[in-house]
Amino acid sequence: MAKSKWAIDPVHSEIIFKVRHMMITNVTGTFDRFSAEMEADENDFSGASISFEADVASVNTRNEQRDAHLRSNEFFEAEQFPKLSFKSSSFKNVGGDSFELIGTINLRGKSKEMNLKVEKTGKVVDPWGQTRIGFEIEGSINRSEFGLLWNAATEDGGVALSEEVKLRVTAQMLKQ
Repeated sequence: MAKSKWAIDPVHSEIIFKVRHMMITNVTGTFDRFSAEMEADENDFSGASISFEADVASVNTRNEQRDAHLRSNEFFEAEQFPKLSFKSSSFKNVGGDSFELIGTINLRGKSKEMNLKVEKTGKVVDPWGQTRIGFEIEGSINRSEFGLLWNAATEDGGVALSEEVKLRVTAQMLKQ
């Protein structure tokens, strides 16, 4: 089967993360600069090869003070480790439009295997003749496994930030 090359449309895609703050609500952030490529059989997508990269200095939580803290050595250490990356090792259909994506995430110089749930949300030819396909991707990481160790204690013995960071990607891919 012939494979097609795809690239993410960053204008119609988003990378979102959520982390529990004070253990009562979530703080949500995005990465504003990112890229992704996929090579796949257009009819099946099983076995697709996927790579992703985000500029960690583009972190955006709608609070400049917090964003500066996230770029600092206590979190992303953006000057020394400017990129977050992901490379797939497996992409398999688990029923209908649902897929399991396994790969290696590299963040702050540390690499870990991770599993992601993927839902193919549709395929269309746009008014300009370009083929587009949509995916919703979900997963989570443990931030301390990547050296994102900063935390603070609350008066009641809790912590300011949870270890789990939830990830959600809305990816609109353009056939190249």
